[in-house]
Amino acid sequence: MTASFNRRGPRFLLFGVLMLAGIGLTGCQVETGGQTLPSPYYMSDDVQYFPPGSEFKLANEAAAMKAYSQEQEQQAFRR
Repeated sequence: MTASFNRRGPRFLLFGVLMLAGIGLTGCQVETGGQTLPSPYYMSDDVQYFPPGSEFKLANEAAAMKAYSQEQEQQAFRR
């Protein structure tokens, strides 16, 4: 009886490891780019596109400073 158990032991161990690996690799959900995948709707879901903005974040402030400096130059020229 111990001889048949010794032959079955590695088989059951291998089967158990394969079952745990199969369970671990299937059905996992991952959040990618704001979507939870796998989702039943990820193939038909609309894609949200946000165009890239300006690289320079202070464009309005730079324009105001430039206008102010030009105004100061004009006032200095008038004197």
